[in-house]
Amino acid sequence: MLVDWFTVAAQTVNFLILVWLLKRFLYKPILDAIDKREQRIADELADADAKKREAKQERDEFTKKNEAFDQHRNELLTKATEDVKAQRQRMLDEARSDTDALRTKRQESLKRELTSLQAEINRRTQAEVFAIARHALSDLADADLEGRICDVFLARLESLDDGVKHKVAEIQVSHSDPAIVRSALELTAQQHDAIQRKLNEVFSTEMPVRFDTDAELASGIELTIGGQRIAWSIRDYLDTLQKRVGELLDDDSAQTADVQAGIAP
Repeated sequence: MLVDWFTVAAQTVNFLILVWLLKRFLYKPILDAIDKREQRIADELADADAKKREAKQERDEFTKKNEAFDQHRNELLTKATEDVKAQRQRMLDEARSDTDALRTKRQESLKRELTSLQAEINRRTQAEVFAIARHALSDLADADLEGRICDVFLARLESLDDGVKHKVAEIQVSHSDPAIVRSALELTAQQHDAIQRKLNEVFSTEMPVRFDTDAELASGIELTIGGQRIAWSIRDYLDTLQKRVGELLDDDSAQTADVQAGIAP
């Protein structure tokens, strides 16, 4: 069989031309498109990896911030709880202190009121007792009793110390401003003379005297010369006794208050 080399050569040329045309106009654009697509995919994958890393970084930062926030929140809650507890305890302490102070103040007030009431009862009882005693002595006073009181008063004048005599001697006594002798009952003329003589004798001078009566003396005689007062009366004994009784009652009230304070809760 004979080979047509011309035909072979022509077909070979046509094949080569076809290959070149395919490569030039078909394969190359396809390959370029494939390369571009692969490049785009690679870029997109790289961008996705970058975004993934960025997202992971942001997530890690968010997690850290969230953990820090939770820790800070827990610290704030713990501090707030402690502050509330401290404030509650402080308020309880203040309330307890105020209650104790109020209770103490109330107890002291009650003790003062009780002491004052006891003292008032004691004073009123004491005043009534001595008022009755004075009234009884005034009712029992008579001439004989007044005469005996006058004798005692004269004896008291005679026993005055020199200091009192010196003070009285310095007082200017005149008929316009005489010495005043007061008695519960009116004295007799003889008693007037006896008192006058005793005054002149004791103070070594002629002393003008005015005699008055004063029922408040409760059986007694009182001499007033200027600012000096010389007296003897049952009332003086009653006043002294009343003062001593009052002191005893005050001491008893104080001891009672101390005992109450000792047993107070």
